Amino acid sequence: MLLTELQRHRIYLVSQSPRRRELLAGMGVDFEVMKTDVEETYDPSWTPEEIVMHLSRLKLSSIDMAQYDPKTIFIACDTIVVVDGKVIGKPKDAEEAARMLNALSCHTHTVYSGLTVATPATSLTDYRATDVVFEMLTDDMIQYYINRYKPFDKAGSYGVQEWIGYVGIREIHGSFYNVMGLPTRLLWQMLEQITFIGG
Repeated sequence: MLLTELQRHRIYLVSQSPRRRELLAGMGVDFEVMKTDVEETYDPSWTPEEIVMHLSRLKLSSIDMAQYDPKTIFIACDTIVVVDGKVIGKPKDAEEAARMLNALSCHTHTVYSGLTVATPATSLTDYRATDVVFEMLTDDMIQYYINRYKPFDKAGSYGVQEWIGYVGIREIHGSFYNVMGLPTRLLWQMLEQITFIGG
């Protein structure tokens, strides 16, 4: 079983996201959190798929993997929200968060997560996309959510696992966990691949 094999590896989650930590722990994986400091830049002409895969690889770019044991595994993920063809990231303040949530109201948007799983010897990158449909979000709902939950660390200004998701989301087409910020099934498959590749 994969979990038994993973016990032979030292695993680092290269992310500050509490949702990703929660989900990876829920998968039964023992890991440590690693901090990196990279500027998240990309070419605006790229597709959403290209953007998130690039950003996930970028998070690992400052790590000198040659210094680590060959059995070390690094996991990096990045998530963006796309509505009406426009990429929206994390809001800078409450005003921007309100604008983002108004843009999502009564619309379908797509959540893209890019995932990179790497060892000192090899690297895999892939992505998942999930469509989310919001009902109408009134100004009162938006202000209540922003004031109470302060979603300034979340792409699209919302957490699907929070109040706004409970009351505002009509449909999800694809992985719920991808919308939380980590496509768990894809990660499981990639871990199976990379532990096989690594022997």
